[in-house]
Amino acid sequence: MIKVGLFGIGLDTYWSQFDGLLQRLEGYQKQIADKMQTFGAEVINVGLIDSPVKAREAADELKKNDVDMVFLYVSTYALSSTVLPVVQKLKCPMIILNIQPVAAIDYEKFNNLGDRGLMTGEWLAHCQACSVPELANVFNRSGIGHEFITGYLGEQWVWDEMQAWIDAAHVASVMNKNRLGVLGHYYCGMLDVYSDLTKQSAAFGTHIEIVEMCEFKKYRDEASFEAIEEKIKEFHTTFDVLDACEDDELKRAAKTSVALDKLVEVHNLGSLAYYYEGESGNEYENIVTSVIAGNTLLTGKNVPVAGEYEVKNAQAMKIMDAFGVGGSFSEFYAMDFNDDIVMLGHDGPAHFAIAQGKVQLVPLPVYHGKPGKGLSIQMTVKHGPVTLLSVVEGKDEVFLLVAEGESVVGPTLQIGNTNSRYRFSIGARAFINEWSKQGPAHHCAIGVGHIANKIEKLGKLLNLKVVKIC
Repeated sequence: MIKVGLFGIGLDTYWSQFDGLLQRLEGYQKQIADKMQTFGAEVINVGLIDSPVKAREAADELKKNDVDMVFLYVSTYALSSTVLPVVQKLKCPMIILNIQPVAAIDYEKFNNLGDRGLMTGEWLAHCQACSVPELANVFNRSGIGHEFITGYLGEQWVWDEMQAWIDAAHVASVMNKNRLGVLGHYYCGMLDVYSDLTKQSAAFGTHIEIVEMCEFKKYRDEASFEAIEEKIKEFHTTFDVLDACEDDELKRAAKTSVALDKLVEVHNLGSLAYYYEGESGNEYENIVTSVIAGNTLLTGKNVPVAGEYEVKNAQAMKIMDAFGVGGSFSEFYAMDFNDDIVMLGHDGPAHFAIAQGKVQLVPLPVYHGKPGKGLSIQMTVKHGPVTLLSVVEGKDEVFLLVAEGESVVGPTLQIGNTNSRYRFSIGARAFINEWSKQGPAHHCAIGVGHIANKIEKLGKLLNLKVVKIC
């Protein structure tokens, strides 16, 4: 669980002038804190700060708690000198809450109060926007990054924005703590797939662990009869295992799956990128041609696995999985200009938790472009809204490429791969052109729901550019 800080700001001069104003504003701040607690974060609420002295004390408290991000609630007009000491010390993402008590003042009731002192106090309870330009001015001149949530208490959009920021902070934390395993080597000649591992660690904080095929083989050789039988049962529980799947192939895949689980456990991996060929008929070929079922199980259980040693896409899949929307390994298959859709899918592992119906486990007589044969996954992503994400290594930077679309009903290719039809608001032709112009690798991660808004926030937290196509 991530920790988020919350502090309110006000002006101490007001409290003796306007009876009950402080208590009223503190009540609004408590409403915000209570709501935040429901968003899956531990909230460190240091109260309402109304002087530079209190600001330094609050900064110490938030620093001690090592908060991941801070929400600054503007309760009424406050001096920027009250705020600067806090944000300078914390050096973490800052979200300014410009949140009024209500959507609009009741003008008639307000003007009928008959006492301009009471009227001024009432106005100050709604005076959140007054400080916002002042704070932005000081933050900009001090080189402090910040974002805004502007609205009113109880407004669903406001709560959704808070939730989105907290979700994005959670994902940033997941990526920072993640251990990504790399097993084998690149698919020779896929220049777009080759990655700078140092840049990936620098961008996301990810630790990259190089794991060896010989270790993988050792765990496979050690797999017990009981563990293999249990894994076969898991295949039948999780997948629709076609009758055409031979018993020997199921046992081979189950044995490899047991070894994969052990590899992940030993190295505490949160994701994996893999590929291997070697000399035809070597012992490792027997392993790598039987990994798809086990890798699919891992992917659906929050350890996403990307084939073809696509490190960047393992990162994208982990981001989508951390947001709770899946993140299935995909590439562009074909376009249907009659229906104005793009078809995406891939051989290899998939995210079974976002399948339309049950995932099929099917035999393949040949892995196209790869050695051997074995079992494979056939599925379609759930029909409805989807988000595509690619982690792109450009000429000068790592950035996030995102698009929102829809997985739609229609005929797909029954070739023992994942395969889905996607429609985009800008049309298939414009989509493929605009997406490709950004220079991603030919893989992407697909998740259910529209979450570009959250990915854009993640980009801000990680200081990464986000390009949204549609």
